[in-house]
Amino acid sequence: MGKITNIIQQTENKFVNLFLLETIKKTGKASKYFLASRAKNVDGLKITTGQDKADAVLIYMLYGEKRDKIVLVKQYRFPVDGWIYELPAGLVEDNEDYKTAAIREAWEETGLTFTPVEADAGFERPYYMSVGMVDECCATVYGYGDGQVTDKYLESGEEIEVVLADRAEAARILKEERISMTGAMSLMHFVNDEDPLAFVKKEL
Repeated sequence: MGKITNIIQQTENKFVNLFLLETIKKTGKASKYFLASRAKNVDGLKITTGQDKADAVLIYMLYGEKRDKIVLVKQYRFPVDGWIYELPAGLVEDNEDYKTAAIREAWEETGLTFTPVEADAGFERPYYMSVGMVDECCATVYGYGDGQVTDKYLESGEEIEVVLADRAEAARILKEERISMTGAMSLMHFVNDEDPLAFVKKEL
């Protein structure tokens, strides 16, 4: 198994930082590895804490009288210099429960009131995103949205359009649009199940 011998912080930013890992591979060869993290310093890295704490939350939200629409956001993202479809999401603040974060972020990004459903912990607990590059963990909260969509709670720099997609539109997005992996997996599930939230209400 490989071994990390030293960690050197490369940046000091608010939302994401770069760390250089000095490592020894299983072959015995020394190497360098770069890691991006939400951590503000080495003490906050998952390497250091050993805890799979939720840095962010994804919101799987159904909408409409028949709960037959899924709430997506179409957001401009600098890394691809374009628009991409995603689930509503956001960072979990210090000392904030991720379900509370989901309710807050849903309100800020969409204007909708989000009501989580009770789900088996195995569906909600934090999982790693792109672990080859980042140590970010995201929890997913499932539930229903009510109210009227508005952009008045967005931060001034955010470029977000809310999309209420029925199954036909969800299928079109999967075939034709740029979409995040988490968004795509959620849409694949949404278009194929009569009750898309039935599975999270069962015990694993």
